[in-house]
Parts: sequence; C-alpha cells; structure tokens
Amino acid sequence: MRKILWILVFIFFISAACNLPVSNFTGEPSPRAVSQRIVTLDPNAPPTPTPFMPVAPTPTPEGEQIATPEVPPSPEQQATPPVLVQPEDTISILILGSDWRPNAGFRTDVIILTIVNIRTGAVSMVSFPRDLYVDIPGVGQQRINTSQQFGGFALTQATFQNNFGIKPEHYVMTNFQGFVNIIDRLGGIEVETARNLTDTCKLPQAVNGYCSVGPGRVYMNGETALWYVRSRYSSSDFDRTRRAQEVMLAVFKKLMSLDALSKAPQLYQEFRSNVETDIPLDLALKLAGFAPGLVSNPERINRFAIGPSDVWHYTTDTGAQVLIPIQERVQAILYEAYQVK
Repeated sequence: MRKILWILVFIFFISAACNLPVSNFTGEPSPRAVSQRIVTLDPNAPPTPTPFMPVAPTPTPEGEQIATPEVPPSPEQQATPPVLVQPEDTISILILGSDWRPNAGFRTDVIILTIVNIRTGAVSMVSFPRDLYVDIPGVGQQRINTSQQFGGFALTQATFQNNFGIKPEHYVMTNFQGFVNIIDRLGGIEVETARNLTDTCKLPQAVNGYCSVGPGRVYMNGETALWYVRSRYSSSDFDRTRRAQEVMLAVFKKLMSLDALSKAPQLYQEFRSNVETDIPLDLALKLAGFAPGLVSNPERINRFAIGPSDVWHYTTDTGAQVLIPIQERVQAILYEAYQVK
C-alpha cells in the first residue's frame, strides 16, 4: 500500500511539472542565503504580467485561423461541442489541486488535463482556468472548479463531456496544504521564477505586509511556495497557473535529486491524507516509468492552455466575474493536444 500511494503522488508531480522545460538542479542553499532571497522586496515592482499561451489565434485541425466572435453568447446559448474521439494508445488523467480545509467545502483551483501516449511516453498538458463558467449537469451554470465538490469525479467527467466533448478517464487530486507538508519535508525547493511577483502576504518575511520574489532562482519553504502559487491581487488566474507549474516543477526536480522512490516509507505519512486518485496500480507503475524519459527529452512534452484569447469575460446576474469558453478555440486546442505522439 505504501508503494502504491507513493507512486501515485510521484505521478501527480510528474504530470503537473511537465508543463515547463526541465533544467539542472543545483542543490540547496544555506539558511542565510534562503533568508536573503525570500525577504528582498522591490517596492517599485509593477504588477505581475500575465503571459500565458496561446496568445496567437488558435489554428484549427485544417490549419486555418479562428477569429474571435465579436459578440459573446450568454452561457445558456453555448453550443453543444462535438465529441472528440480519444486516439488509441492514449490515456487521459485530470490533475486537480483543491483548497480543501477541515469542516469546509473545497474548489479545485488547479485543473490540468494530462494526455499520455502509453506506447511512447509522450505527454500533452492542457490547463483550464478555474473561473470557466460551464454547465454542470444537475447543478446548472457554475464555475468549473466547483464540479468536484458537487459530485466527485463522476460529475467532473460529465461536466467535461457536456462542455468540451471529452471524458477524462482518471484523476489525481491533492490539496494545497499537502504541498506545504511535502515541500517542508523535502527541505524546501528551488523555484525558477520567470518574473517578479510582488503581492500582499502574511509570511514572516513580509515587509510592510508585502512579499516579493524573482525573477530568477528562489528558494522557498512550504508556506512561501503556497503564497507564490495562490497570490492573486497583483496578477490574474492565468498567471497563477504559470506559477503553479513553476512550483510543481521544482518539487519534481527535488524528488528526482533525492531518489525519492527509494524513500517511500519515510515520506508515506506526509502523503497519505493528501492524495486521492482512482488510478490502478498497473497503470501507475507504467506511468512512473516514463519520468526519466520526460526529464531527459522535454521535447516530448506538448504544452497547451485555455488562455486569455480563448475566453470571453462575462458578468453574471449576481455580479460574479467569470470566463465563458470560446468553443471553436477550445476545441482546436483539445484536438491538437489529443494527437500526442
């Protein structure tokens, strides 16, 4: 049982980390250097930009360009998407990161569809914004990050099928508090931050209520990594997705550097209550075997995201700010992602 659970955790980090190229791990800095790196504040730093692909018009399967419709439909007017046939030799896994807390509900603010070619080990990743406004069967129009709470993975599968014409086969879910435990147990991580992030925080290293990190390599403990992933006041959901990928890549690299598979008994207690999945053991073992190949051959990783140019901004009758998917663009992204070779 311990070995099974650890492999599933390992797969989770592999899947989410593969959105970014892998660079060499350089080791752990001294506590003094750590303090200096995470306390530094740039009071003149601008709000974090939100670069996330795709930014150009999304190509159709035939290579034509899709123009953005001028007038967004209401959520109720969204057309039913065509069913996408999953190619043979592929398996789809939904990677979910929840904000679960004891005695409270939860939402899955990290949603990454992972498509693996089980013959070659190649991977496609598609990130979905948490604020996509979709029709959840039996519930109605809601943000996509609520479906798992309303009805578990079965309802999440139905939601994806109803809105995007696809049905993820399996899922792996963890919570953000689990990340804190894991990262601290690993002794912290080195995160390659693409840009500066300056935002409010309640961490010990805050200066006048603000923390600032990056750009560049930054050592983070669990709480700092959680703040980095979840900060939202100076950026957007699209940028949060990028930062989540950076943190998960750093965790993956640290695990690889420690030969974590051989340390499963030591780490088992940290993961037992923080990972939920329906992946069977035989599939877990097969997927774990692809990890070394992905590290050494990052070109086998195909990166996609439902980005700013693939949605309309929409305000609901209750004043909620949500995103309506532009079906033509989303379908083109999914079609390409499923062609993983």
